Amino acid sequence: MKLIRGLHNLRKEHQGCVATIGNFDGVHLGHQAILRQVKAKALELGLPSAVVVFEPQPREFFASSQAPARLTRFRDKVERLAAQGIDRILCLPFNQKLASLSGREFIERVLTQGLGVHYLVVGDDFRFGCDRAGDFALLQQVGQEAGFDVVNTTTFEVEAERVSSTRIRTVLAGSDFVLANKLLGVPYQIGGRVLHGRKLGRQLGVPTANLSLKDKQPALHGVYTVLLNTSDGLLHKGVANIGNRPTIDGVRPALEVHLFDFNGDLYGQRVQVTFCSKLRDEKRFSDVAALRDQIMHDLQNARDYFAQHSSQGIPLANGMSG
Repeated sequence: MKLIRGLHNLRKEHQGCVATIGNFDGVHLGHQAILRQVKAKALELGLPSAVVVFEPQPREFFASSQAPARLTRFRDKVERLAAQGIDRILCLPFNQKLASLSGREFIERVLTQGLGVHYLVVGDDFRFGCDRAGDFALLQQVGQEAGFDVVNTTTFEVEAERVSSTRIRTVLAGSDFVLANKLLGVPYQIGGRVLHGRKLGRQLGVPTANLSLKDKQPALHGVYTVLLNTSDGLLHKGVANIGNRPTIDGVRPALEVHLFDFNGDLYGQRVQVTFCSKLRDEKRFSDVAALRDQIMHDLQNARDYFAQHSSQGIPLANGMSG
């Protein structure tokens, strides 16, 4: 798989493909159905498959505070698209210049001149270009003029309802990880590199691995039982807080994970955090002592959760046994 960042990095050898366009946040089962559609046509035509994505996502650019929570960080999205067998990913930086292109200019610069698309798969509700004036009808019109086909995406349903990123956000907000994982096709995870933090957890006797969310609003808020995969492939049980940490006047969203019975050094490692169950909402405590008391309670509840699932042989919410 080749990741191409920006139109300026497209080369002549990148011309000619079967493509799709979208945010692909979560790369869920609905997205995977689209990718299969793209790959099948690419195989039929003997062309590479390509996915066009945006960073930041358009709604994050126009109204960051009202933008939907992210299901997947960019690096995780790229890895999941690659795992689906996509040949090329074109990531377009979404900025004022790109947003100012008319619908026809977007098609010409990105699809015809840039990628040399032979066949395009998009939803019939896809909108693009300045003021979102470009639509499916314009794509078909320009495609007919330029010599490439435009077809609608297939709809994928689970439990008689369309799988979408919006639906998964709603399911996660309700802490239904069994259904969320079913819609995603994989356990719900957040990945990232462990960074140095304020060391408050260590002062409280509960050291944490801290992952920056890079100012992206997460789909989860609160305290959760989690499993953490380290770079050496080991799996650890623990408790995570994800949110703004109001008791210590946190501003940026962060993910902090305390692992049970762990004494190693995770700084600098890329880890994956899998969410199993919600323990409680995040809240502000009167002082640090009250916060510590609650953390001790959270840790015991989490140990009870894992012990119960392990002793009863019940699969954890992510499909792994306890």
